[in-house]
Amino acid sequence: MDTVTLSMGGGGTHSSQLLSEVFLPIYGNEILNTLDDAAALSVGGAHLAFTTDSYTIKPIFFPGGDIGKLSICGTVNDLAAKGARPLAISAAFIIEEGFPIEDLKKIARSMRETTDAVGINLVTGDTKVVRRGDADGIFITTSGIGAIIEGMDISSSRARKGDDILISGTIADHGMAILNAREGLGFTPEIRSDVAPLCDIVAGISAWGRSLHVMRDPTRGGLASALTEIATSSRVTMTLFEHAIPLRQEVRSCCDLLGMDPLYIANEGKLVIVADPGATGAILKAMKTMPLGRDAAVIGMVDETPYADQIPPVCLQTNIGTKRFVPLLVGEPLPRIC
Repeated sequence: MDTVTLSMGGGGTHSSQLLSEVFLPIYGNEILNTLDDAAALSVGGAHLAFTTDSYTIKPIFFPGGDIGKLSICGTVNDLAAKGARPLAISAAFIIEEGFPIEDLKKIARSMRETTDAVGINLVTGDTKVVRRGDADGIFITTSGIGAIIEGMDISSSRARKGDDILISGTIADHGMAILNAREGLGFTPEIRSDVAPLCDIVAGISAWGRSLHVMRDPTRGGLASALTEIATSSRVTMTLFEHAIPLRQEVRSCCDLLGMDPLYIANEGKLVIVADPGATGAILKAMKTMPLGRDAAVIGMVDETPYADQIPPVCLQTNIGTKRFVPLLVGEPLPRIC
């Protein structure tokens, strides 16, 4: 690995390589090494979650959202996936010279509308302007802090044999919406991004906190990469059931036409949960009462097969009765989705 490649930002094997060969050897510590969506911190008796993320996307405005809404939801969702109630957020902007002020206002208003909907404030930030051609329009970095809900102990290393795997709704909406808009493919009906804050869903299932072992929002690399990371961290194996995975027909058709696997396509408003099977029914029922959880489903389980380092830990039981491995994403089939 001599230079950085675009695929190192894709959430797959090359991203993992970048972490393991560059950042973790230099920065590695007990908290960072968990590689969870957010860090869990204890400060003066308070249990807090802290996270940060950067956003670059083309087009900046897309069906269902824009880079501003995406940046707030992404950080809020990383906190929610750690079992935390968001408290405050920060934002830093790198803006290319010549960027339209009206577009900047639209992005700022979108961010304000999203923080208002979540019930938090943007409390600090920074702005930098670079020369024309030195950036791709606008980049946004957001950081967030939240209070971990009492009873929550969420970590990617806590999946256990026999656990059920749930998802809060349909997969691959965001990635295919971006691809359709960016390339002008003209698929109808229009595919809309699922970008949305997940904190209400987490609050709604928090009563079963001790039964919630892992939560993750499957963004870059999609469902397959998120579950592979969880399985690797927990040293377990998983089986997904293809027939149970919710997928909109227009997204399925788009993926089929383009030869893309929806399991690897990014989501920005979905929550993956690994939970005690004794609580699965109640968790699923609670999610289905919420607008963002009406398509929630049980899509798999942590199985009894022993974990092995050289074998992909996640497999898919297909609709025709066969099984295939679902390894970590290789390369970058859909760049710059978040």
